[in-house]
Amino acid sequence: MVETQDIRRKRLRYRSWHRGTKELDLLIGGFAQQHIDGFDTTELDQFEAILESDEHDIYAWLTGKVAVPPAFDNDVMRQLLAHVHADK
Repeated sequence: MVETQDIRRKRLRYRSWHRGTKELDLLIGGFAQQHIDGFDTTELDQFEAILESDEHDIYAWLTGKVAVPPAFDNDVMRQLLAHVHADK
């Protein structure tokens, strides 16, 4: 079965809200809720790669405790970081 972009967005949105820790669920889930519908295929690929990463690594990147690795330094990560730090 071929996954449509709409189904892919729904799957990624669900995964965003079910990461394992409530803190990360809120950070990534809130971001996905606001941005995922506007993502093109490349951005969906980038976002999915972030979601496939270890939750502790993602949290460390988002909080600035660890620098974002070059493999994840992309448009979506920059948008996610801006989203997370927008209220500060």
